[in-house]
Amino acid sequence: MRLQETLKRSLRSEIEKNLKENGYTLSKFSELTGINPGSLSEILNGNPPRALTICHLDKMAEAFGYPPGWLYELYPEECLGEGKISRPRLIPYLVRCAEIGRQDCIDAAVSRLLDNPKNISILFTVAEQLFESGKRRESVPFYEFVIDNEKDSYSNQFVISQYRLFRAVEGTNSEEDFKAVIRFEPYRKRLAEDYQLDALLHLANVCYTLRRWKDVEKYADELRELAMIVYEDELRRRKNNRPSELPKTERPLIVYYGQGFLLKAVALKNMGRYEESKHYTNGYADLSWFELLDGEAEAEVEKLRLWALANSYTLSMSTGSIEVLPDYLDFLSEHPSEVLPGLVTIMKSANEFGFPVESVLERFSEDIKRFEEYQDAVDKILHLHFLYQLVVYLFKKGDYSTGLDETLRCLVLSDASKDFDYFKRCIGLFWTHLQHASDKQKKTFQTLVDERSRKV
Repeated sequence: MRLQETLKRSLRSEIEKNLKENGYTLSKFSELTGINPGSLSEILNGNPPRALTICHLDKMAEAFGYPPGWLYELYPEECLGEGKISRPRLIPYLVRCAEIGRQDCIDAAVSRLLDNPKNISILFTVAEQLFESGKRRESVPFYEFVIDNEKDSYSNQFVISQYRLFRAVEGTNSEEDFKAVIRFEPYRKRLAEDYQLDALLHLANVCYTLRRWKDVEKYADELRELAMIVYEDELRRRKNNRPSELPKTERPLIVYYGQGFLLKAVALKNMGRYEESKHYTNGYADLSWFELLDGEAEAEVEKLRLWALANSYTLSMSTGSIEVLPDYLDFLSEHPSEVLPGLVTIMKSANEFGFPVESVLERFSEDIKRFEEYQDAVDKILHLHFLYQLVVYLFKKGDYSTGLDETLRCLVLSDASKDFDYFKRCIGLFWTHLQHASDKQKKTFQTLVDERSRKV
């Protein structure tokens, strides 16, 4: 009996049943839903009935007092007929299913769609709509459907799906970022220039957070080279009075060229190649010669100039030229956004060259308190680096109690970001100074280690 009832259920029978139970006329229902009375009549009584949109169904659910997603399991009858698919109705339906978490409906519809390889384009369109509207997490399963079922790995939708998937999980945590880089890296050069410049910049930035300096250097070189090719091609077009073909990138072209130098310099510095790093730092210190500069691009040139100045101080500190510290501190006071990376450099230099920084920590104490509020992935990594260098400094000066407290904070932060390298380093530091730990600190430490072990 229950099976027969299920088979008899349809969108229209359920709507009509609810109309009857609520005592609504079509006129009243039109008033409640905002749907034109004539349209309602055609939807419910037409022969054949007019198709129902997912927007109509959501309005009806609200009028009847049902939660979003009411009767979604029956909606495919409106857009997935025998050998006939209505893209204008199916795509909004799948988008809406993703938005409200109706994975059961998505799975059922996708199962039917994948009977024909041509329908992969529908799934790609759904993924793109979700991604471009800011619903990146919701777009992931649809890009995965495309990747898993598209036979041509050089097709536009396959390659873009690989790129979007990389961008969707970017900044999640160190473990997921690493997987995303490995998965996407082989496809980066198959992208059109519109996407490739952004892809290389994001690859380099993710590898920066992972401290994969050789990869940062590689992507920075590719980024700088491609940006110059695009730049020179555009200048030739203008010289010959031909239409502009600048790629539609997220940022002005100068950003990709300048960041190619900046990221290369940072990678070289972190590999201890300081003289080479100085050369590339000079490469983005003054980009006023770059043509194609509008107001936004000129602002980027100024940013790069400031970063070059900040990094010149960083390079001096890294090589033991501590006499620049007063000027560097004044620079950081004038540019608050540089305080976090600046303090990482100063703490690391203090540990390496043995100079005191209590006055520095006091000067920027309010900034340090705000580091925990930062949400940007790079800032979180820099905060972890700062904490670790602070811990090393505290232990070196014999402040074991504070050092152990900061080690515990460092463990929490490294666990949250799934940075297992720093997690292991902090464990080592705690064990080394275990004799100075209080019972409370030991208990907290054991709890953190046990929680990490359960997650593995």
